[in-house]
Amino acid sequence: MALDQSFVGRTYPPTPAYEVGREKIREFAEAVGDTHPAYVDPEAARALGHADVIAPPTFVFSITYRAAGEVVQDPQLGLDYSRVVHGDQKFSYVRPVRAGDRLTVTSTIESIKSLAGNDVLDIRGDVHDEAGELVVTAVTKLVARAAEEA
Repeated sequence: MALDQSFVGRTYPPTPAYEVGREKIREFAEAVGDTHPAYVDPEAARALGHADVIAPPTFVFSITYRAAGEVVQDPQLGLDYSRVVHGDQKFSYVRPVRAGDRLTVTSTIESIKSLAGNDVLDIRGDVHDEAGELVVTAVTKLVARAAEEA
């Protein structure tokens, strides 16, 4: 059953603030194999004009994906998460994520499409800092595979 198109444009409340820590940044950079010194060394980050270490570009995915969970779990939307696969991810940065940032995410359903019986859902996550300034926008594409016929 196709998802309800009237959900396009629906915005969910901001998440509680997530405080970005140096250690989380270091662990993430290590996990993805990115050895850029600005991710682990405050002096290297300052040499590039940052007040503290910065996060790799995909670091924010874990925050925005968690926020998208509120959309996915909305019972009114009717998405069967057991059939969902992650289709794509895009980031548009205003500035890098830095250690010490306190970030919130506001999720909005950007589009719902039906393709070959599959539902394709784009969720935009606007990530703001404590001052309310936009840091990055992430768009997560989820594909809900069509139910198999009996």
